[in-house]
Amino acid sequence: MSAIPCSDDVLPADETLIPLPDVAEQLGLPVTKVHQLLRDHQILAVRRDGIMAVPARFFTDDGEIVRMLPGLITVMRDAKYTDEEILTWIYTDDESLPGRPVDALHGPLAREVVRRAMAEPF
Repeated sequence: MSAIPCSDDVLPADETLIPLPDVAEQLGLPVTKVHQLLRDHQILAVRRDGIMAVPARFFTDDGEIVRMLPGLITVMRDAKYTDEEILTWIYTDDESLPGRPVDALHGPLAREVVRRAMAEPF
């Protein structure tokens, strides 16, 4: 079995993270299924203070994975971006959205975020 992918912590220090066991509970899955979501690049995790965790902004208010997130990650990985570069891009303010792409994924601009990821190198 392959290792569980985990990125360097390139997120803002105040970004809320959810440890993997809590992600599993939130999604109603065994933690091994969360590991598989990470291996399949459906979500990304970072290691902060020795704990692997997923950004809270990757989930809706109902606790589900944001609908367009897996597609965004796939588009960027297909363009050869590393997980750290993906995290940096989606957490960087973009005045034209306005705000951060990770926040825009929660609203009507979600498709625009994916379109930009396909069209523009950062």
